[in-house]
Amino acid sequence: MGSSRLYAAVAAGGFRRYATYRAATAAGVFTNTVFGLILVYTYLALWDEKPHLGGYDQTQAVTYVWLGQCLYATLAIQGGGFEKDLMARIRTGEIAVDLYRPADLQLWWLASDLGRALFQMLGRGVIPFVFGALFFPMALPSDVTTWVAFLVALLLAMVVSFGIRYLAALSTFWLMDGTGVSQAVMVLGIFCTGMALPLNAFPGALGDVVLALPWAAQLQMPADVLMGETDPLGAYAFQVVWAVVLLAAGRLVQSAATRRVVVQGG
Repeated sequence: MGSSRLYAAVAAGGFRRYATYRAATAAGVFTNTVFGLILVYTYLALWDEKPHLGGYDQTQAVTYVWLGQCLYATLAIQGGGFEKDLMARIRTGEIAVDLYRPADLQLWWLASDLGRALFQMLGRGVIPFVFGALFFPMALPSDVTTWVAFLVALLLAMVVSFGIRYLAALSTFWLMDGTGVSQAVMVLGIFCTGMALPLNAFPGALGDVVLALPWAAQLQMPADVLMGETDPLGAYAFQVVWAVVLLAAGRLVQSAATRRVVVQGG
């Protein structure tokens, strides 16, 4: 119970921290809305030429766009979450202090990132999504069950996103500079999650590959659950497998890294 309260407090702290950046949140809402409009009209033109591309009709394609804008910051698809702080702490040597805390390092950062993700969804993601629903036809479910299933898929997507970025952050133990890794996370995030184009629209073997990678668990799976394009249990199984694999890999890398900690800067 004490550990649960600790991590709940960490998550609440992550929520409050991002809630203080009101100007940045407002700018993010504006940016996501503008990019949503650009992508919607691009998708409409594309779907005019290629009806039912990826198995979606135009209404579903529009829904996918606005859901992507809702989840862009929520899932830190191009980075920008806890990993920058963790990389900085490893680089400066402050990570040594973290390792002395009576708390699990991985769970601490997971709780913090979940708090961040919840704020980004409520503070930055909901408004563009509602804007899209008001001004464009969207394929939204009318039953509560589907919305609940979507929220479960979204929570699992948050964990998978954390797992990917945690591994990226831990690379700083060896590289001492996370710039290159952060850029790789950005490129892979925009391409492999389906932010640019739904993964089920990728052709041939490339489509099979990207749909099998963990990034597919972040946007493609929640979107398909929301629009009734996949069985929720199958989506959950895919997400859970990748969440377990990534968290276990993070645990192993963390164990290897902390055995060779080099405290820099003090």
